[in-house]
Amino acid sequence: MSANPVDKLVFNDDWSDLTRFRSMPQIDLERMSRYRMGRLKQQLELHDVAMVMLVNPISLRYAVDYRSYMLFQSHIPTVYLFIPQDGPTVFYGCYYDVPQVDDFRPGRPHAFFDGGTNIDEAASGLAEDVVAYLDEIGSANRRVALEYINPSVTQALEARGIEVVDGVRIAETARLIKSEDEIACMRWAIAVAEHGADMVKKALRPGVTELQLWGLLNYTNIANNGDWHEGRMLSSGSRINPWLQEASERKIESGDLVGFDTDMVGPFGYFVDLSRTFHCGPAKPTRRQKQIYRMAVDEIEHNLKLVYPGMTLMEMQKQAYPVPEECQQNAYPCIMHAVGMCDEYPQAKHLFRQENPYDCTFEAGMVVCVESYMGPEGERDGVKLEQQVLITEDGCESLFTYPWEETLLD
Repeated sequence: MSANPVDKLVFNDDWSDLTRFRSMPQIDLERMSRYRMGRLKQQLELHDVAMVMLVNPISLRYAVDYRSYMLFQSHIPTVYLFIPQDGPTVFYGCYYDVPQVDDFRPGRPHAFFDGGTNIDEAASGLAEDVVAYLDEIGSANRRVALEYINPSVTQALEARGIEVVDGVRIAETARLIKSEDEIACMRWAIAVAEHGADMVKKALRPGVTELQLWGLLNYTNIANNGDWHEGRMLSSGSRINPWLQEASERKIESGDLVGFDTDMVGPFGYFVDLSRTFHCGPAKPTRRQKQIYRMAVDEIEHNLKLVYPGMTLMEMQKQAYPVPEECQQNAYPCIMHAVGMCDEYPQAKHLFRQENPYDCTFEAGMVVCVESYMGPEGERDGVKLEQQVLITEDGCESLFTYPWEETLLD
């Protein structure tokens, strides 16, 4: 009789828990919490708003480490948080006690799932709550920032003399510069993602499916108290070009290139954007596969030299690696983008597609990902690579230790 699969897959799992093999870095969670709230309050002051109402689950995690039903909250925003320039933080509709919050109150059913055809009435009540809260904290300022909320709430506030501004600008700008503790969290999340990537490489052989390989990345993240992946970006063989095709039931074949992009919200809520492309044996890589891989590595290494304090997005566009014309049609949507608890502002586009819609200057303490996808138009093979780096005072530091694929570089 075969062994119980539960015993084999769960109780005899001796590989997924990364703490068995290495120590977690020291992280002062209370200090990190104070830093993040301080960043938000600083933005409130800079934008001259009395308070911000947060509903985005990423923002709630950043502000007060709220972690309940985050994907649900992303499309049915049941809970919401008031953060003032000066005064108590108040959480509405929260499911459990959050130490960083001062007060808890019932929420209004402003999402259609909760309020249905009565959401206008709920919006009116919410607007009354905002006005009452401003009076409660003694604020004469009637500028309020809202993040991802129904137009009915904005309309109800404006009807009461409240000026509404965009809360996304406040939340995203606050997250831009990372503290020492945030970087330590990110290093641990990256170690988990690289651990999962090792498992994918060990399991890679003809006959395994894309979904089975992707499942290893997902399992490793969850087993180490991570959260989720933004997509299921793993493809192989004839499905790797063009890029952005999610994992399928396709079985890997000998000679295939297999690429993945973790897009992973990992432990402590910090993001890992690890992209690598492997080769499946026993067939040897073709000369063309090696040429494409080399182009991707060259793009990454060239553009990493442009990541330093003072560099602007517009200038990076101009100086970026010249993507060969045969690869421009299928090139990745951007040259680089920032990360923190998810893909974040800012990003730089390829100049051969469009001039960047805004400019921004790199600063020390930002974390960015430098992207490459090389997939010659009309060909079978393509290569996806990506490096995540911390911008330092004199350049950048790679946060990844995962190497390039030797068999594709020799």
